[in-house]
Amino acid sequence: MGDWEQLSSLFVMAIFVMTQGVYFLVLAVDAYLFSLPVNWVDTEAAARIPDSDLPYIVMFYPVLRESESVMRTTLLAVADIDYPASRFRVVAIPNWDDRETIKSLRRLRRTFRFLHILVVPPTVQPSWQPVWEAWDRNSKAYWWHHGNRAGDRNLPPKKTRQLIYGFYNIAHGFKDGGDFIVNYIDADSAPPRRHFRDGAGGMRHYDVLQATNVAGNLNDSMAASWHAFDHMAWDGFKYKHLSANGRQPYWMLGKGLFFRASDLMALGGFNPWVTIEDPEVGMRFWTNGKRLGIIADPLIEEVPITFADGFLQRSRWVCGFFQSLGSPLRSMGMTPWQRFKARLNFVPCLFLAANAVGLPFGIWLAWRYIDGRGALPDWCIPIASASVAMSLFSMLAHYVFAWQRTALVLDSMKQRLWFMLRVNPLSLLVWWTLWIVPLVGGLRMYLSDGGLVWQRTDKSDANHELVRAQLAGPVATAVFVPEPAVASGRPVAAAPVWQATSQPQSM
Repeated sequence: MGDWEQLSSLFVMAIFVMTQGVYFLVLAVDAYLFSLPVNWVDTEAAARIPDSDLPYIVMFYPVLRESESVMRTTLLAVADIDYPASRFRVVAIPNWDDRETIKSLRRLRRTFRFLHILVVPPTVQPSWQPVWEAWDRNSKAYWWHHGNRAGDRNLPPKKTRQLIYGFYNIAHGFKDGGDFIVNYIDADSAPPRRHFRDGAGGMRHYDVLQATNVAGNLNDSMAASWHAFDHMAWDGFKYKHLSANGRQPYWMLGKGLFFRASDLMALGGFNPWVTIEDPEVGMRFWTNGKRLGIIADPLIEEVPITFADGFLQRSRWVCGFFQSLGSPLRSMGMTPWQRFKARLNFVPCLFLAANAVGLPFGIWLAWRYIDGRGALPDWCIPIASASVAMSLFSMLAHYVFAWQRTALVLDSMKQRLWFMLRVNPLSLLVWWTLWIVPLVGGLRMYLSDGGLVWQRTDKSDANHELVRAQLAGPVATAVFVPEPAVASGRPVAAAPVWQATSQPQSM
């Protein structure tokens, strides 16, 4: 064998060892995560709670340049929730300069009388004072006290800023410091009818709750099918194991989650300087001993129907993962071992990038072997075979779960089979290779300190018919109290919405 052939052989061997090592690591992490127990919310017990014992729930609804039809579909689902009208409020939190969305919300309020509007003003307005004062007093709001953005009031214009303003101003105006449950959803989220009751029941046993999610428009396009499978694999299948009796650091999913307002206040609210608030706030709750419970009944959401929107959305997720898994882990008080465990959650997603090398390399090796010109020694064949066998087993488990999940949103067997055909193994291998695009995009965004402006994902009201078909009754209404500050177009200050309504004095 000449020097060139020997060098080529060593190079091929190095690539083989590297890719097999990565695949083994990913499969081992997956095996570890799937081995963790699941803490389910007892929905039957939740259904038996008397109305008089139900906690007060505030659902925040952050919106940005949303279609009125999309918001109407979401509010139709919310209106059907089985919960006493006197025990919850739905508070839309648009930005002051998002005039079209505010106009749409006002029109929607004529039908959905439980809806309140709390306009988020610029951070120079006095109504932000409850936020600054709370952060001044709270060392757990580490971003406010340390680092190059300490004390910076120019919060970036995104969903997290809206949640911060809504939460602190509502909490500030709540009578006599009474506690309440915080819940929030995305513009296109359609919560199930038992959503609030499940939340009320779960909060009796856990500190934090997360409902699973499922895409309702999973057959709208090839991109939608791939995006929907992502949610089935992570939100529905793997995520629940992060509850784990408190053993594993957990993230949140960004909608359909429940906290006690007092707990969120004690931990400093939301960090405005990460692209997505979900992983960071979840890990901060875990670090402070708050246990997670899982609500099985899912929210229905809308996934992007184009690859461009899907890649942009996932790039932002990846950027948020990188941001949250860096210095914030130390700042929130995690030990080195806890930081290691927290980062394990990201390993299966991060190493999808290996497919860009591993899949074409594996195909080339297989072709060489079949052609009788094997590029590797025989001892490599059992290793490769074991890796393939474990991957097939993992994929089979995902397919079984995905098939079960399709029944939540598709009545037709033909439609369910069509989705499964779309996400066949060869199709998924292509998709998992294309994940290199959002992984690189998210890394670039992270390195350039990007992702601080809300880049919304376009929605098309794809779940309108599905939500209407699942409605259990007529649109619910609650006593409507006018909000003069909103009606006049001025920013809403801390208390008027809540002082004008009847609330429980305590929980």
